[in-house]
Amino acid sequence: MTSRNNKERREVRLRVAEASQRDIGRGKVRIPPEIMSKLGVTVGDVVEIIGRRRTAAVVWPTHAEDQGMDIIRMDGITRKNAGVSIGDRVIVRKAIVKPAQTVKLAPASIQLTVDSNFVNYIRRRLLDYPLTEGDYIQIPVLGQPIPFVVVKTRPSGVVIVTEDTEIIVFEKPVEIGKLPRVTYDDIGDLEEAKQRIREMVELPLKHPELFRRLGIEPPKGVLLYG
Repeated sequence: MTSRNNKERREVRLRVAEASQRDIGRGKVRIPPEIMSKLGVTVGDVVEIIGRRRTAAVVWPTHAEDQGMDIIRMDGITRKNAGVSIGDRVIVRKAIVKPAQTVKLAPASIQLTVDSNFVNYIRRRLLDYPLTEGDYIQIPVLGQPIPFVVVKTRPSGVVIVTEDTEIIVFEKPVEIGKLPRVTYDDIGDLEEAKQRIREMVELPLKHPELFRRLGIEPPKGVLLYG
């Protein structure tokens, strides 16, 4: 871990790790308590996360087994929003948060019928939730998580949805190319299965030379069923 001071905020570089199953989809990240102290944040504060893109999340301390590790635990949606994968490094700092005046959302996959009741429901689900433009979020609708894209916020930067925020929900989905990727979190609480998938897929993709030396054709994918 590295840290530095600037005129406004302290920041650290942390290694990305998986979130625990109970934190998935809650807009929450966990970092060690000693790093929270260095950043000047407490439980429930919002941190800005900078990878290949910027996003934000509510910060909580890691559990005892992670003490002394320079990691940030985040779920697949947050990793997607930051443009990073497990093992990558991100910059983390306390966010400058503004109340959102307007938030524009679009569904990421299906066309919706939008009325005032639906918009009010979305606002209630997003109260106190940190957002940045371009973020993917999931909102449960009739028991199913529906992915949305944050198309625009006013003001820009990291915002928090309040009771006074104007929520605009478009009915038509964004283009297919902008859909979120499937992540290991979508597999559920199946640690052994996820580990085998990593060995089968990530290893040949990241280190194909190992397979070439052994004269083995690396696998190009994996079929999940059941």
